[in-house]
Amino acid sequence: MLDNEVIKRLLSAIAFTNDQAAYKELFVLLHGRLKQFAYSILKSQEEAEELVSDLFIKVWQKRDQLTTIESPLLYFYTTAKNLAYNRLNKQKRQQNLQPEEWLVHLNSIYFDPEQLMMTEEMMRQIRQAVNSLPPRCRIIFKLVKEDGLKYKEVAELLQLSVKTIEAQMAIALRRLGKCMHLEINHLPTNNFNTKKS
Repeated sequence: MLDNEVIKRLLSAIAFTNDQAAYKELFVLLHGRLKQFAYSILKSQEEAEELVSDLFIKVWQKRDQLTTIESPLLYFYTTAKNLAYNRLNKQKRQQNLQPEEWLVHLNSIYFDPEQLMMTEEMMRQIRQAVNSLPPRCRIIFKLVKEDGLKYKEVAELLQLSVKTIEAQMAIALRRLGKCMHLEINHLPTNNFNTKKS
């Protein structure tokens, strides 16, 4: 999960000392996520890659202005969304693309498999459950659990109410809970000999 404080620290280093190592670290930290997010709107890997490159060029050009941003993660996602919509408008493609139409695929789920001692099969079923969520629910789940945005930030980004975000997260977590419950009920049980010798 991404942390706004880490991003703020990197932005400060970039702004105040022109720290290219911090710029590279920020790029590595956000590039893949922003590219995937842009792709979900543009439906083109090439355009998504180009968009993220443009976004990072703007970051370097405006580096001294970015230190005052309260939620830099939300800023990056909102900028990526706006740049994507601008591209769509320029191409005279679908102008009212709704978040439900974004192509979202979750790379990972948000918990650590080692801590939960999950089986490979259980992980596969959970990923499948997450990826089979309704589109709006899936994008909200991804932004909250995989990308670390707060409910309020996701509501702002997707132009929805916080209540809608809460409701969609409840649906996602309920479905995952059912998936977990089904998997746990199907785990093999060991026959332990409880008799004393």
